[in-house]
This record gives sequence, structure tokens and C-alpha cells, in this order.
Amino acid sequence: MKLSAPLTYGLIACILLVSTPHTDHLPLWVSAECSALLLWRAYLARSGKALPPRWLLLGITVFSVMAIAVSFRSLFGREVGVTLLILLSALKLLELKAVRDATIVVYLSCFIIITNFFYSQSIPTAAFMMATLLVILATWVHLQTGDLAFKPRLRIGGLLLLQAIPLSLILFVLFPRVQGPLWGLPQDAYASSGLSDTMSPGSMSRLSLNDAVAFRVTFDTDAPSRDRMYWRGPVLWDFDGTTWKRGRNATTLKGELQDAGMPLSYTVTLEPHNKHWLFALDMPEKLSINHRLTPDFQLLSDKPVNARLRYRADSFLSYRANVDELPRQLQRALNLPRGLNPQAQQLAEGWRKLHPHDDAAIVREVMRHFNQGGYVYTLEPPLLGMNGIDEFLFQSKQGFCEHYAGSFVYLLRAAGVPARVVTGYQGGEYNDLGDYYILRQSDAHAWAEVWLGERGWIRYDPTAAIAPARIESGLSAAVSNPAILPFMARNPPPWLRALRFNWDALANQWNQWVLGYNTETQFAFLTRLGMEDISWQKMALNMLAGVFILVGVFTLLLLRRLVVRQTDPVQAIWLKLCRKLEKSGLPRATHEGPLDYVARVNAAYPERSEVMNDLATRYIALRYQLLQDELSLQAFKRAVAAFKL
Repeated sequence: MKLSAPLTYGLIACILLVSTPHTDHLPLWVSAECSALLLWRAYLARSGKALPPRWLLLGITVFSVMAIAVSFRSLFGREVGVTLLILLSALKLLELKAVRDATIVVYLSCFIIITNFFYSQSIPTAAFMMATLLVILATWVHLQTGDLAFKPRLRIGGLLLLQAIPLSLILFVLFPRVQGPLWGLPQDAYASSGLSDTMSPGSMSRLSLNDAVAFRVTFDTDAPSRDRMYWRGPVLWDFDGTTWKRGRNATTLKGELQDAGMPLSYTVTLEPHNKHWLFALDMPEKLSINHRLTPDFQLLSDKPVNARLRYRADSFLSYRANVDELPRQLQRALNLPRGLNPQAQQLAEGWRKLHPHDDAAIVREVMRHFNQGGYVYTLEPPLLGMNGIDEFLFQSKQGFCEHYAGSFVYLLRAAGVPARVVTGYQGGEYNDLGDYYILRQSDAHAWAEVWLGERGWIRYDPTAAIAPARIESGLSAAVSNPAILPFMARNPPPWLRALRFNWDALANQWNQWVLGYNTETQFAFLTRLGMEDISWQKMALNMLAGVFILVGVFTLLLLRRLVVRQTDPVQAIWLKLCRKLEKSGLPRATHEGPLDYVARVNAAYPERSEVMNDLATRYIALRYQLLQDELSLQAFKRAVAAFKL
């Protein structure tokens, strides 16, 4: 069987659609080669010219495989496998000669479409894949039926998709879950955007231009006020004159909280960031997942967070932290590089002479200095040199949160007060549609913690002294030039903001119930459905039972369609006429043919004999195929509809 041009176009469309989402991560030359191969095949189908010889295809294939080996330095792995599959599928189109070849292309399309989940599992990706699958099914129907028009093929493909939905739901709900995201690790699981374990001038301000979601939070009770929402992340101790780093803790003892109030419970859905740290409100008490709490109260995961992670957490908003801090830790909180920032050193030493035994008073002096010193909160601070602290404090006086937190801690250490930098996120955007808070990368923030003896580690945020609107209302209300922020972070129109919240609420539900449908969620859902003592054996049996029942129902429906007698449209119109006559007292006998019946009707109503004879003649001509055109059938239908005794 020779493959028609329309069928070839459909196969080209299948490979094009399943390959298009991969263009972002394929080498440029691979995308260019695939495009050239598809255009070449479309030209051959349109012109009717012969396919290229086997030796040419073999040469292109060998060259392509060698180029892939050079580009990826390997012929193994997920990236290489996907690239080879796409490229060889495009080459397969150039040797289409039989139905078997076309069937292989359809199957390859179904396989390649699954690989899109390796890179993204979002709603747009799933919607695009459903549309692509519809095209693949329509092409497959064309392969089976031959001359069926495009719309009927599309309708049959849509029906096949609809019929597959109940079966897919049964498999999704009851199939035993495995740990990890759907279809393995998606490419976005390796995203590196987010907080780092270092902080230097400009790092936070660059991150504030990123509007991506960092995590979402749902509170069990009333949420705290925005100015109390400090989401703790990496704690930075070591300073080399330019960059703050985590360093290594001088102890392995767990941090201790005293005089803590009632814990606040909430659920965090953390987006993948490929780092170990987790986020919780200051100060975290416990988490529902395996984690490690460092001596400085930083939460760390056992493995990098390269998949969306959901956990419950409890935090204390009032506390005394590490009142009995070890001297080795306190010494770390005093270390400074030598020979740098002499002006800052002199300023701090003056405060120490003014308050020789009162660390809290020195903290107040530093906060007053920032509040009354003419400092500006900006996303575009000038570059700083080796003595960056001096240049910032006494010359530019323009900075972002990392400038204020870093210089605040530096001044306190120079005055002999133990202090450290804490990074994380501050605030949150409330979405009333889903009753949760959204923390974006633009909410990244840096603040300080100061150790004050019997009071332990106390949080101080120098940014609040310069730009209190940043803490109370968000970034757009605090910066002097909000035009450089992402568009949606600049207080967009209410309708656009509502649209964004609707979409985010939908994405959140998708994350929770589809991508986040893990073993724990599955067991909880099945328990609510009435299943008890859940095990994978019971789920497998229930899944098989559901599949058999569903297949049985579909089978019965199909068999019913086979046995249902299909009424001839001509006969249906004639029977409608007979029912009209029956209402007038002239029912047709079972054995009575059309001519005998009309003769009896004419005897009872001679004035209608001409019309009755005409209807009988039309019926006989159509019924016994003396007339076969659609116009005659429609005319007969209208005549019967207009007939009255």
C-alpha cells in the first residue's frame, strides 16, 4: 500500500509536535537538522518525487550519531537518549514506504511525547501534550481507515481520548505510588535559582528581579502579620571582606529554645531549588519530613531538593534561642578580616567606648545610625571596592538588604557584639482563592541576629529602619525605582492580579493533587473513600477490579450498538405518517403493504386520495431505491411533516 500525501503530512505533524517542546534543551544544530529533514520530507510528499537512497540516509544517520557523541561526550544518558530518539524519528520519515513504517512513526510519537515530562510537569505542558496526542490519534485513525475526512478522524480521536479518561483515573488513583516526581526527575527539578549559601553585594538585588515561586504556605489557623513572617534559610557567619559564607559550625549540639510560646502550624510546598536547605518561620521547632536542624537553627534536607516537596512545620514566633551559646560559636560571631574598613572600625569602637558594658545599647546606636543617616533603599546600588563596608556607610549610602544586613553585622562585630547574617524570605503574597501565601524569589531577604546574653539570639532587621514599607507592604512599595521590577511585582491592575491568582490557585491544586499525589496522599485519599488496612496488594486488586469493570461496561455498550437495529431513514418517515393516520382512527395492520393501506385510507378520506397516492409513490420509490438522491428524501420528509387529514 502506497502512503498518501495527506497521511504523510499527518505523520510529519506528529513528529513536529512531539519534538517542538524539546527545542529549549536540544543543541541548536539538532533542531536545525530536524527542521530540515521535516521540510525535505514535506517537499517530497508534495512533489511526488522518490525518497532518498538508503546509502544517503545511512550517511546522515552515522554523521548525526557522531555529532551527538561529540556534543554530549557520550552516547548514554537521558539527554542523549531523547536527542537520538527525536533525530532518528525525523530520519524515519524519509524511508516511509509501507503501512508498517507509518505505524512505527505513530508509536515513536507516542513514546517521545512522554519524554516531555522529563523536563516539565506543568499544566501548559500537559495541555499541549493532550492536543498533540489528539493529532497522533487522528493520524492513526487515518492510517486505519484510509479515505476518511479530517473532521471525522479528529472526532474519532477525541472519542478515544474521552474513553481513556476513566481508565486513566483508575490507574492514577489506585496504582501504588513510588517516591519521586512523575516520570522521573524533570528538568526543572535541577533549577539552581534561589538562595545561595553565600551573600555578596548585589546577590539579593539580582534575586529580587526573579518572579518565580519559591514556595507556598497554608496556615492551620490565622496567619501572623506580614512583619513577623521571616522564613529562615541559610545562616552566614564568615566574612572575607566581600562575601558572607556559611562556614562550619563549631559544635554539633542541637540549638535550644527557651520561653517559647504556642507553636504555629502550617504546611509548606517547596519548589525544587537543588540545594539542601528548607524554609520555615523563625524559629522552627519540628518538620514532618526527615531533616537536620543545625546548631544555628537552619533546616537542612538529607538530599538536595530536586523535586517539589511538601511538609508540615511548627514554629515559635516568640522565644529565647541558645542562651547558653558556646564560646567557640560566639568567637565565630566576632571574627572579621584584618586591615579592612578602618572608618567602620573607628565608628564601632566609639560606640563601644560610649557603652562599655551594654551590648543592647550598641545595637540601638547602629539602628539609629541607619535610620537617621540618610540611607537609600535601592535595587541599583553602586559597585563597591575592597573596603566595601566603608564605601557603603560613608560614601554611597545606597544599598539593598544585603548591604544593610552585612554592614549591620560588621559594625556590631567591630564593637565586640556577636552577630551573624541570616538569609531567607520575608513576607508573602496572600491568595484568597486558595487561602495560602505565595513566597517568590523576589521576596528573598537578609537580616541579622545578635547574641545578647540572657536574651539569646535576637533578630534585628536594619532594612526596617531604612525602608519599613519593605517589611510591611513588600518590595514594590519600598524601592525608589519600581520600574526595574518584574511587571507583576509593580502593583498590576486588579483584574490582572486576580487572573494571576486564579492561575496560581489552579497550579497549586495541580501540584498538590497530581504532581504531589505520593504514597502518603494516596493512603489518606483512599482512607477517606472507605478503604481500610491499605496495602499495595489491596490497591492492585482494586485497580484490576476497576479496570475489568470499566472494560466490561465499554464492551457491553459496544455490543449493544451492534445488536440495536438501525432504522432505515425512509422507513422512519413512513412510520411517522402511519402514526398520524392511526391517531385519526385508521391504524395500519401488520400485514398491510403501502398500496393496500393507502387504498383503505382513500376509501375513508377520498378528498385526500391525491396526496396519499403521492406519498405512497414517493415512499416506494425511495424504499426500493428507485430514487436514491438526498433531495428526494428531504422532500418526502417535508411532505409527511406537512400532511394533515
